[in-house]
Amino acid sequence: MATRGYTHPGTRVCSNYDPVLSTTYTTGLWRTCPLLEYAHDPFIGSYLNESFTSYNAQATTGDWVGTAATAGTGGIGTAEPGVLVLDSGSTTQGQGFQAQRTKSAFVPAANKSIWFECKVKLVTSLSAQVFIGLAAADTSIIASNAMSTNNRIGWTSVTGDGVLLFDTDKAATGGTSTGTTLVAGTYQYLGFVYDGVADTVQQYVNGVATGTAVATANIPKVVIYPSFVCQTNGSTQPLLHVAGLRVFQLR
Repeated sequence: MATRGYTHPGTRVCSNYDPVLSTTYTTGLWRTCPLLEYAHDPFIGSYLNESFTSYNAQATTGDWVGTAATAGTGGIGTAEPGVLVLDSGSTTQGQGFQAQRTKSAFVPAANKSIWFECKVKLVTSLSAQVFIGLAAADTSIIASNAMSTNNRIGWTSVTGDGVLLFDTDKAATGGTSTGTTLVAGTYQYLGFVYDGVADTVQQYVNGVATGTAVATANIPKVVIYPSFVCQTNGSTQPLLHVAGLRVFQLR
């Protein structure tokens, strides 16, 4: 493996990457994130790099809050390393499982940019109700077959076909735009950058900027947490695999 250095021409942020393993490093969302600078000065930001070698949802002491909507489980997968598996555990519409990392708080604010990315896939079935992203603390992010939590940035699907919409909400003011369509058994990278200077959010799918930037009016300004939901949309039992999660915010 050959390591190369890269300096973003706009932000002048420096980074190291492997041109074989990190094929989108000079075009993807992390090219503007000061991770190399953070390695030398950790006070510039707050960094969550979740490799899912463990999953602790114990009350009070756990990093995660796991909640079943009648059915469902969450745990570390055994088929491949570093994967959190949310099993809907049911074939009844609206039942399933969600996990929130409520010990990792992020707050979009002026000059406090956020970089978010995770690697996900649906297994067994696309007939799922899904949320993937950052959301306000809530044990029922999806309820009655619809989004029920205000203040969020992420991807949603309640249509049972694997079609994800990029969904932003600020205190019930928000909207959706084109995201991506999941393919059963195939991983995709979902990410976004909150620009704390421009006060906008740009979506990234598989390392490529997608769609237009979301405007200020639809961006929450309260604490939001890494959140994942996998519920069945009926007739089948989908599983959501999350193979890694990274979130970085400037202090």
